[in-house]
Amino acid sequence: MISKDLEDRYRKEIRRQMHEVADVVDGGGCTDWAHYKQLTGKIEGLAVAERAFLDLVELRDKEQ
Repeated sequence: MISKDLEDRYRKEIRRQMHEVADVVDGGGCTDWAHYKQLTGKIEGLAVAERAFLDLVELRDKEQ
């Protein structure tokens, strides 16, 4: 079982990375359409990973 501390650190890291990439997109840092698609795909992937992790944590908590 993972500790609450590790759980929180993982969520914060996922969020930090999402915000970092979103800041590049929002700040006009995309060099072209392909770069924009790459960065928005990264944001989507991080969001999917975060949701899957939160679902697993919720399932674990219900089982306890």
